Amino acid sequence: MERLLLIVFATIISLFISTSAAGEFNFEANPHRRSLDETLCNQLIKPAGYSCTEHTVQTKDGYLVALQRLSSRNKDPGGQRGPPVLLQHGLFMAGDAWFLGSPEQSLGFILADEGFDVWVGNVRGTFWSHGHVSLSEKDKEFWDWSWEELALCDLAEMIHHVHSVTSSKVFIVGHSQGTIMSLAALIQPNVAEMVEAAALLCPISYLDHLTAPLVLRMVALHLDQMVLAMGIHQLNFRSKILIDLLDSICDGHIECADLLTSITGKNCCFNSSNVDFFFEFEPHPSSAKNLRHLFQMIRKGTFSRYDYGMFKNLELYGQLNPPAFDLGLIPKTLPLWMGYGGHDSLADETDLERTLKELQGKPELLYLENYGHLDFLLSTQGKEDVYNNMIAFFRSLGKSSSS
Repeated sequence: MERLLLIVFATIISLFISTSAAGEFNFEANPHRRSLDETLCNQLIKPAGYSCTEHTVQTKDGYLVALQRLSSRNKDPGGQRGPPVLLQHGLFMAGDAWFLGSPEQSLGFILADEGFDVWVGNVRGTFWSHGHVSLSEKDKEFWDWSWEELALCDLAEMIHHVHSVTSSKVFIVGHSQGTIMSLAALIQPNVAEMVEAAALLCPISYLDHLTAPLVLRMVALHLDQMVLAMGIHQLNFRSKILIDLLDSICDGHIECADLLTSITGKNCCFNSSNVDFFFEFEPHPSSAKNLRHLFQMIRKGTFSRYDYGMFKNLELYGQLNPPAFDLGLIPKTLPLWMGYGGHDSLADETDLERTLKELQGKPELLYLENYGHLDFLLSTQGKEDVYNNMIAFFRSLGKSSSS
């Protein structure tokens, strides 16, 4: 427990120092920001032999989010593309998360080689996206959002873009926070009508039964409230200050390869020798408000809009408590597939059972007893254990519908 507390307080201190330094000394708050030619296509996808193009989508609230589009290494560049599938990453990740293994192990590459027209989403604030039409990342207003806006603005607009370009309904694949976003977006009729089916890896809509020790410690310490009270709006865990601080803590005190386990649960099949490569790209920034929204879900056991407090809730929502997202509004006819694991400390089985009870339809389920949260994304056996089943589900629905 002392080790967890040390990490928590290191995080608080480093975030505060980073914010203060950025404000007072023009400190570069994001030292890992890449140049314009260092795109996801150029960094991870083209070097593996896949064709890849970059796309930018503007959301209704002015953010410029990035999409990448790729197809099989063996495909004729001028040939007909298969059905479109949009990959939506989780918290503190971005589109690179789908390409961190070999082409035989990474879902983004596997889907392309299976003939799908693969689109990769990157939400606002991540390294691959392109900022805002008028706000700077140094503006606190830039970070005034949670997963609610990621779902109803970013993901909704990306789905619309893919649907418009391909003239086809879209398959959605989400992981972790990407499943929260997907479920919230699919409640909206104008979004659901553009979606052929959704596959949710580690599905989350409720979080009150999670067991991740580090997360629970942060919730108990009200880390989210502390961070916001200190005027911190961006959570950038790749700041040099935090990296140096964690290095010093880990040196002789904590086995930092196990840090992921304290957050996600025990992962059976994630190649630990790839941890260094994983941290070359992860984590990506998010907002303190997003963390606050997630912690509200943990404390209250709700799947609701952001809770601003009684008075602002009355002003914004016309009621004391924020409105819930009604999972029963997801069309019964919309096919859903869900993969979940027995060692996942974030997407708990009890919470999933509650989600299933509230849905009109009956999703197809894949349960893997030994899988943790990251295994569904980074397992060396993911193709055999998970992805073949998911692809068979997509194929069972027939060719994507034109509209």
